Amino acid sequence: MRLAEIIELRPVPAAGLLATLTRRCPLSCAHCSTSSGPRGEDTPAEALRRFVGGFTAGDRPEVLMLTGGEPLLRPALVGDLAELAASAGTRTSVLSGMFFATEGPVPDRIMRALRHVAHFSASIDVFHEREVPRAAAFRAVHHIMDSGIDVSFHVVGNSMDDPYLADITASIRAEFRDQAAVLVNHVRQVGRAAVRTVPLPGAGEQAVEWAGEGAAAEGRPAPCAMAAWPVVGFDGTVTACCNQRVVDARPLPEHLRLGHIAVDDWPRIRRRCQESPVLRTIRTAGVGSCASCRTLARRPAALAAAERAGSRPAAGAMDALGARLQRDAGAAALLRRYGNERYAPLVLLDGRESGRETGCGSSGDAGPGPGRGAGCGCGGDAGRGAGYGSSRDAGPETGREPGCGTSRETGDETSRRTGSADTHAPECGRHGSRESGREYDEGGGPA
Repeated sequence: MRLAEIIELRPVPAAGLLATLTRRCPLSCAHCSTSSGPRGEDTPAEALRRFVGGFTAGDRPEVLMLTGGEPLLRPALVGDLAELAASAGTRTSVLSGMFFATEGPVPDRIMRALRHVAHFSASIDVFHEREVPRAAAFRAVHHIMDSGIDVSFHVVGNSMDDPYLADITASIRAEFRDQAAVLVNHVRQVGRAAVRTVPLPGAGEQAVEWAGEGAAAEGRPAPCAMAAWPVVGFDGTVTACCNQRVVDARPLPEHLRLGHIAVDDWPRIRRRCQESPVLRTIRTAGVGSCASCRTLARRPAALAAAERAGSRPAAGAMDALGARLQRDAGAAALLRRYGNERYAPLVLLDGRESGRETGCGSSGDAGPGPGRGAGCGCGGDAGRGAGYGSSRDAGPETGREPGCGTSRETGDETSRRTGSADTHAPECGRHGSRESGREYDEGGGPA
């Protein structure tokens, strides 16, 4: 399963499920949006097995994305969930920080865990490389790739134009000969990065103190594709948003709460995700910045307006239309809005079509690297593909945020924002910035 296929599904309500398996991680990366470390909560295993075991061929997500913390600290659980999902026709993707790569050959317990996994993504950045050398990570990914699993890299820089991004993407492309897709993002002020001074690579003793989210400028509302996939948090609570501040918040804002895996099954969670009037409004018109959305319940008039707008007879059709337009635009188009615009076309790399150019060829969109350019090759904005909302970096959280306009009615204004013949994708005021994660993801996901 290509990374592009996953990202392509990201705007489609309930097409995927993001599941946090643990908040533990052997690494202690300074930028970690989940603040994971050696100690942390494990999501209840039996509740996860029961929930995923409730998928059926007729009612299931297309994609199950397993993240953390470090999901492969629970290899048996990864293997069980992937097998249960596969029996219903759901494909599983795993995002890992590659802690096991320092052990030499990929351990048998890891390969057994990945037996039913369709996609594997390795997280790599200047912070990870301090604990897991690049060569070790590459060696392990080669081994996983040789087993027949599609692989990709989730790369994070300190900023949109961090020189490290040029170096690491060129290195990946040369090492894997453009057969591994690359999702590029940048650090946001969430989790550990929000409270620590993070040194920039090559800056010596110089450091950057990340600004609080209140520094984001407010603009006009814009549709939010990150409110499409349910996210299972560390305690089993299911949220409608991969922003890490939402996933970890307790109490959770009620309009973003979908249920709990201990008491709700997938069909119930799916219906709530797809049919919630407020979520429909968020996805088709927007309610402002991520902060405005999280605090929507504190503004009863705005919340009521979002409920009314999403309850209109045409709201469901508009929601479906917006998702279809974004999916048809492809992975690179989505990542131009929610990830790093310059490197967005790298998500289309897979080496399967020898004659295909993965770059538009004229704008240098692909970012530096050897061999072919990485763009859509079709003369348009997108090409076909998919990506994460996910994990440590999922979701639009920083950069220019749309302003609050919850009291607006949807109607023609919503349809105008849901897409146009010129862009083939819904309009979004977060062009070139984002949250698993996530925002996926905060992402979020990453996703």
